[in-house]
Amino acid sequence: MKILGIIPSRYASTRFPGKPLVQINGKSMIRRVYEQASKSSLLHAVVVATDDQRIADEVKSFGGQYVMTSDTHQSGTDRCAEVVGHFPDIDAVINIQGDEPFIDPEQIDLVARCFNDPHVQLATLVKAITNEVDLFNTNIPKVVFNAMEEAIYFSRQTIPFIRNHSPAQWLSAHPYYKHIGIYGYTATALRAITQLPPSSLELAENLEQLRWLENGYKIKVRITTLETLAIDTPEDLNKLS
Repeated sequence: MKILGIIPSRYASTRFPGKPLVQINGKSMIRRVYEQASKSSLLHAVVVATDDQRIADEVKSFGGQYVMTSDTHQSGTDRCAEVVGHFPDIDAVINIQGDEPFIDPEQIDLVARCFNDPHVQLATLVKAITNEVDLFNTNIPKVVFNAMEEAIYFSRQTIPFIRNHSPAQWLSAHPYYKHIGIYGYTATALRAITQLPPSSLELAENLEQLRWLENGYKIKVRITTLETLAIDTPEDLNKLS
């Protein structure tokens, strides 16, 4: 199976314009993500998907591969779908976050291995929640999944609600998991899900994966113990030191 790693990257971030080009210990963020992704043992190739020539020039400068995409895409998934059209022999795609300069390649491989099962169409990672700050943070999507390790629901709220226990007891009463934002899709599923209109649950929670669940797609979940720092704001750079 040929699996393509795609790093969606745009310049016009609301909270951190030009983020992919910020220098981290002498290398741009996009270069660091690209180099980490290239260490994956299961990717056939890695490509940056961007709509900005400045990012394309940076990728070209360090010998990376890129594809110029439309500037109207609403999500990284949509950008990946355009890129896969340039690679007709690709069987699956891993959507790698462009703001995690130290992503562990083992996380990429963990998602990629999901496609050893020919029934898997979509895949992602989750990590156990170990503190109340994350548990009740509505900026951190929570995931519940079934015995087959398929996602049942994603929510910004804390799920499940535990009746007859105070919130302070929830972590000890039940395992909780947060979503780690890396996705895998078969090429066929990727093309299909990007043709779906936004769903009511997606619009309510502002989580695109709910569109896929609401339309009957199954999302395979793998549990990781790893988590890398995402750079969302300039202040996040201070956490790297």
